[in-house]
Amino acid sequence: MSTNTITTSTGSFLGQKIKDYGLLFKFRLSLTVVFSAAMGFLLAMGGTIDWAGLGLLCLGGFLLTGASNALNQVLEKDYDKLMARTADRPLATGRMSVSEAVLVAGLSSVTALVIFAICFNPLTAFIGSLSLISYAFIYTPMKRVSPVAVFIGAFPGALPPMIGWIAVTGTMGVEAIALFAIQFIWQLPHFWAIGWVAYDDYLKGGYKLLPSDGGRDRNTALQCVAYAILLIPVSLLPYLLGLTGTVSAILLLIIGSLFAYTTINLYRKCDKKAALTVMFSSFVYLPLALLLMVIDKI
Repeated sequence: MSTNTITTSTGSFLGQKIKDYGLLFKFRLSLTVVFSAAMGFLLAMGGTIDWAGLGLLCLGGFLLTGASNALNQVLEKDYDKLMARTADRPLATGRMSVSEAVLVAGLSSVTALVIFAICFNPLTAFIGSLSLISYAFIYTPMKRVSPVAVFIGAFPGALPPMIGWIAVTGTMGVEAIALFAIQFIWQLPHFWAIGWVAYDDYLKGGYKLLPSDGGRDRNTALQCVAYAILLIPVSLLPYLLGLTGTVSAILLLIIGSLFAYTTINLYRKCDKKAALTVMFSSFVYLPLALLLMVIDKI
């Protein structure tokens, strides 16, 4: 075998391995989680920014989220094979062994929790560990049992901004709870819209994620409407607590109303196109809402 062939093979192997770790850690999803934690951190900091602390929080948050996603795939590898959206994941295809994934998840989670405990405070590490355990070992198996799994999954999904806040303050104040509430309520129409769009694929894996027994029906759409509308007053909690100002409150009312309108449109039409609009609107809503609060705060 020539040197060029060996070099090409090595490069191809490393390229695939990097891609596989990106899939294992759900790279883009992990970055969105880190973003939420960073916004909670910046809100707690106020007008000043501890860049070193922010960097350590982002590193720890990425490792912890990646570990949670890796464990999720370990537990679901046989079901991932059945769905088009997950069939190419490294564990589902056999490109990565379960032992390798578990080892990486273990090292990543321990590193993240050490960072949280030493660089910040024990409460940050505790909430981080609670997030990992509830996501990997409660939410993941519940997805094939009951639609209640979405509410269970919304709990660890709403912890990142709270973790960011606690990393700075060391306490779980009402401000942290308000940030948690916003992200918790947002996740329900967000995830139900995803469940609507990918409904047929989820059925192949045996996942029960939509709140209505009828699946993609008006009852599911109505629940999306209800929680999107509830999100509007909940998003004003930081303003009512004096955490943010009037400008961001007004803008949050506007974007919250626009997001709620997309769910009303889903109720009217009950089709995949309308669900896609809700899904993409939800992707825009949360980072924009958090950014507006941070900008208003600083």
